Amino acid sequence: MSRSALRIAVVGATGAVGETLLALFSERQLAFDALSLVASARSAGRTIVARGETYQVEALERFDFSGIDLAFFSAGSAVSLQWARAAAKQGALVIDNTSAFRMDPRTPLVVPQVNGDLLRRRPEDGIVANPNCATIPVVRALAPLDRRYGVRKIVVSTYQAASGAGLTGMEELRSGARASLSEERVEPSSGRFKVPLAFNVVPSIDVMQGSGFTLEEQKIVQESRKILGRDDLLVSATAVRVPVFNGHSEAVYFECEAPLDRAEIVEILRGAPEIVVHDGEGAAGFPTPRFLPDPDRVHVGRIRVVPDNPHAGWLWLVTDNLRIGAALNALQIAEMAIAHDLL
Repeated sequence: MSRSALRIAVVGATGAVGETLLALFSERQLAFDALSLVASARSAGRTIVARGETYQVEALERFDFSGIDLAFFSAGSAVSLQWARAAAKQGALVIDNTSAFRMDPRTPLVVPQVNGDLLRRRPEDGIVANPNCATIPVVRALAPLDRRYGVRKIVVSTYQAASGAGLTGMEELRSGARASLSEERVEPSSGRFKVPLAFNVVPSIDVMQGSGFTLEEQKIVQESRKILGRDDLLVSATAVRVPVFNGHSEAVYFECEAPLDRAEIVEILRGAPEIVVHDGEGAAGFPTPRFLPDPDRVHVGRIRVVPDNPHAGWLWLVTDNLRIGAALNALQIAEMAIAHDLL
């Protein structure tokens, strides 16, 4: 099949990740012959402009995947669990952006810059899983350091933006900020978040598990081990929602088998694919989500070796979670699958 003859479906086309994915189709000039935009029945009939063409959103419940070569799923785990396998059985290669299949041993969990070799053959179940938005930057930064120093322990604290909860999360932050700043001093409501996010910090993302950790934190642990191929890796995380519209930040502590050299770490990260190193005085030494210069790169700053422990270091990571953490990683999976003739 020629690359331009691809037939593509985007499930969840009306959501934040779906919108970002469609924008990336234009930016990265993905060639295709046909594009179907799919969502829930309540969104069916809406029109969306993509690449200068107007498309009508189709209802997932009535959609036929038998004519689709590549299907992106970004409509939530419940939707993926119900429909993704059926789409794959009808012949589509499914790239799933939810947690539905990430830990399935039959399903590759792929970050192209780290373990893209998994895409040299078509997956057994026809599904490729896209990792969690907080996991991707961690493994992107630590994979080259693991090869050099042998990472044995990771502790991650995340500072995750409202867009991680979709368009409704962003709107809740926006309306909550307005309410908090209004002359009436209206108390903001919470719906998408456990408590109001405006001017607040919420140390709980996703469902609480019996361990006392949240599902979001558990994802970082399990997915990091799977992507890096390190079942022995010690990983722990605290996931926090912060009042930022878009852009996840993470403080990453890591311990290694070999002693660390800061200058060498800087050079290793500068040589890693699609990573920008911020290493200077003052604000030049760290990225921030509001002023991220390139949303298609992992930004690393505050690179430190612990003075009392030369085997331990810290990194500060910032990424555009809708792009690096979701849509762009999914599209890079697709680009690699196309290059390897998996469709």
